[in-house]
Parts: sequence; C-alpha cells; structure tokens
Amino acid sequence: MLLFSALVAGSFSLGTMAANEIAPAAINAARFWIATGVIGVAVWMTGGMTRAALQAPWRYVVLGALFASYFVLMFEGLKTAPAISAAAVFTLTPIMSGVFGWLLLRQITTPRMALALAVGAAGALWVIFRADLTALMALEVGRGEVIYFVGCVAHAIYTPMVRKLNRGETAVVFTFGMLFAGGVVLTIYGWNDIRATQWSNLPAIVWITLIYIAVFASSATFVLLQFATLRLPAAKVMAYTYLTPSWVIGWEFALGRGAPPALVFAGIGLTILALILLLRDE
Repeated sequence: MLLFSALVAGSFSLGTMAANEIAPAAINAARFWIATGVIGVAVWMTGGMTRAALQAPWRYVVLGALFASYFVLMFEGLKTAPAISAAAVFTLTPIMSGVFGWLLLRQITTPRMALALAVGAAGALWVIFRADLTALMALEVGRGEVIYFVGCVAHAIYTPMVRKLNRGETAVVFTFGMLFAGGVVLTIYGWNDIRATQWSNLPAIVWITLIYIAVFASSATFVLLQFATLRLPAAKVMAYTYLTPSWVIGWEFALGRGAPPALVFAGIGLTILALILLLRDE
C-alpha cells in the first residue's frame, strides 16, 4: 500500500504537466482502453469471462461512468489546481465514501475511524488552502480544486457501488467489465475531442503521462490494491490514501518544481496522524 499511494501520487504531478496539452476526455479514453487491454490479458490468463459475469451489463456502465467522470474531472481540475492541492482534495474521498457507504450499504464507521477521518479532512483542508488562514476563513478555493472535488464525489460513490453491484464476479473480471464500459462511455462522450487531437504531434510529456497513468496508476495499482485487500482490513487499506499529499511533495521536489510553504507541512502532519489512527486495530 505504500507503493500504491506513491504510484497514485505520481499521476497528480505528471497530470498537472500534461493537463493543458490534451483534452481530458481524449487522454482518459486512451487510458481506459490501454488499461482494458492490460486487465483483459489478466482475465484471459485466469479463465476468461463467465456467462454469469455478462448478466446485467448495465452494472458495468454505471461503474464505468462514475470512474470515467472521476478521471475526466481530475484532469480538468489539474489544468489550474496545483498537484499538492489536488492530492489534498483526494484525501477527502474516504470521509465521503464513509457517508455513501452508510447511505448505500448501511456500513457503520467506528468512533475512532470517524475521528481519524475528521483529522485527515482537517489536514487536507489546510493543504488545499495552502496554510492561508485568510483564504480558509473566506473559503477561497480555486476553480480547479472545486472541479476535482466533484470528481472525488463520483469516486466516493463508486467505492460502495462496487460492493452493491457485484454479484460474485472476481475482482479481475469485474474490473475488466468496468474498464471496458468506461472506455465506451468516454469514447462516445469525447469523440469530438479524440478526433480533434493530433496524436502524432503531442508533446512527449503527454505520452509519458498516458503510459504512466494507464500502466502504473491504473493496472499496477489495481494489482497492488487486490493484494492488500486480501491481507489487510478495509480501514487500513483506506488509511494509506492520507499519504498521497506527502508523496506528491516528494514527486514535485524530484521533478524540480520546488517545495510548498513550510506551514503546509502542518496539514501533511495531520494527514499522517489520521493514517496512524486508522492503522491501529480496534
């Protein structure tokens, strides 16, 4: 899960570098089809699609549309939102997932988990507002952060919907169905952008970002997540989300884009405290 959070963080730093070079729908349609191919090989190697898995295909469309919305809005937000702020917005996803988990599945959050989520959210807000109390009090949020927050709402709904709509399919098969449906939805939605994109003339950073988000931030993280969920409680898996802003700071520094103001690290400290609280056993 440490590797998982580090790979996810890379998509924020690279995404900010590529977001203004290509339409969000176009790059994410390509991302979904590449990831579909990678996971499709895994499905083929593990026995293929069963007839039962093909029943009620609308389930994959719902999940694919939710996940596609998340990624398109992420790249739209990254056009103006700094990578660290976007990563901080992402850490609000667990608390929203808890709300939708209760609404859709009646999942109960323990008091300690609720405290950890609240601490993590406070740290995320501190980073989002760049440790500026004036901006925090005035609720001055950038347009990019707002757009990405809407995407995170879609992601938060997606998480409990996977469990609600799954009918016993394996994780690999279910993910393949979601990715395939998401690729179809994005292709239809972004067809004009896909046709208008001069793929042969794209800057190298776009291709680097595309390969990274399709192979490492999608396919590889899926494998890592499945490995972890078989060995760790769900709360502990979710806890590692709070490390993403810290990893993004590392990515930004490594890419030569400097470090955030020192006060921002107080918010990072709160997110790490939330991680420690969530990692403790009940």
